[in-house]
Amino acid sequence: MSQGAASAPKFAVLGNPVRHSRSPWIHAAFAEQCGLPMQYRAVAVEPDKFENTVIDFFARGGKGLNITVPFKQKAFALAERLSERARVAGAVNTLLQREQQLVGDNTDGIGLVRDMVANLGWQVRDRRLLVMGAGGAVRGVLELLLKEHPSALTVVNRSADKAVALAQDFAELGRIDAGGYELIADADFDLVINGTSASLSGELPPLPSALLNDRSCCYDMMYSAEPTPFMRWAAQHTAWAVADGLGMLVEQAAESFYLWQGVRPQTGPVLAALRNRLAGGST
Repeated sequence: MSQGAASAPKFAVLGNPVRHSRSPWIHAAFAEQCGLPMQYRAVAVEPDKFENTVIDFFARGGKGLNITVPFKQKAFALAERLSERARVAGAVNTLLQREQQLVGDNTDGIGLVRDMVANLGWQVRDRRLLVMGAGGAVRGVLELLLKEHPSALTVVNRSADKAVALAQDFAELGRIDAGGYELIADADFDLVINGTSASLSGELPPLPSALLNDRSCCYDMMYSAEPTPFMRWAAQHTAWAVADGLGMLVEQAAESFYLWQGVRPQTGPVLAALRNRLAGGST
């Protein structure tokens, strides 16, 4: 897909590594669907050049940036104004300029919830929810999960102290039980979200075999062409439904696109096309 003529508004995703980002393809698809000119590219940035790269991008007329690993906290610190969800998350994945100010937002949480609720038809409200991991990926989605009013929310992490500290940071928004994996040794949950990076290395968190019940749904925030180790485990333990994070990727991108362009794209066709590309080995 064409990213538009040279005069089209300029957007980019900054990260390191970022070579295999699917964001350029996703945003080109959104722009084509909405009939809007748009240039969007992936830019690898050295850690000590992030702030200057952002400032230079907007000084040269750039319209919007997505921010990915490892720069979300740096983007948070650089933003002159923060959305409430970015402030709560302590991380920024979307930058834009409004009234000559650099505005930081975080679309990860809304992307996850929209994928689970709108696309997959899962219910979060009044469900017992388990989130594994206590890093930036989880921090970015906890506020939106709490706003769905689960009956209980538990966060576990290999480092129990990190999970407890995260729960304390979000205590104003709702109760979170937190600790190490021993906390869930005798528990079962209706919705289990893997927010760890274990899937990237082909590993699996230390999960008890009795974690799921007959209506449990399992979601891996990571994605790949093949089912992740967590997804395989969930299927083997008879989860009612299993999904990866590709829909979250598309939905958070759609929210960024809306912030920049004022138009909300249809995500279904783009997600289906991206899934086919992933299955076919396209980058």
